[in-house]
Amino acid sequence: MEHQPKNQISRKGLRVWRLYGMIQTAILAVLMIGAGVLTYFFDWPQWLYAVYAAIVIVYGALFIYLFPKIRWERWRYEVREQEIELQHGLFIVKRTLVPMVRVQHVDTEQGPILRKYDLAEISISTAATTHTIPALITAEADELRARISVLARVAEDDV
Repeated sequence: MEHQPKNQISRKGLRVWRLYGMIQTAILAVLMIGAGVLTYFFDWPQWLYAVYAAIVIVYGALFIYLFPKIRWERWRYEVREQEIELQHGLFIVKRTLVPMVRVQHVDTEQGPILRKYDLAEISISTAATTHTIPALITAEADELRARISVLARVAEDDV
């Protein structure tokens, strides 16, 4: 690939994605405990306990450590006068150009976990799709939303 977009999302985003992974792993662990109880009551083979534990450990390693790290390293964006370039992906890196003339509106979103870390995400809507830039510092997200809004308005005036 040629040059990457120059802006990277906040490092706090890595912590948030790891927290999401911990929550998902905890839910999976509860499900595996339930499977263990079924194994006990139905007198299924004992080796299934090791399988349940292995599933939780592998899932946790992937979704708490590895996948968030790769996702954070690959997530990049750049806002230019004529377009917004996004790059993201885990195994397959996807690069998207969103022309400013196609931007219909821009939103910032912030759930309770993002709020705790002073992060927000930006949703850029076009007629066909919505593109999201996750895990931006709240002040940076507000500035970027305003900048995209101004550039999109200017782009519409030129047409």
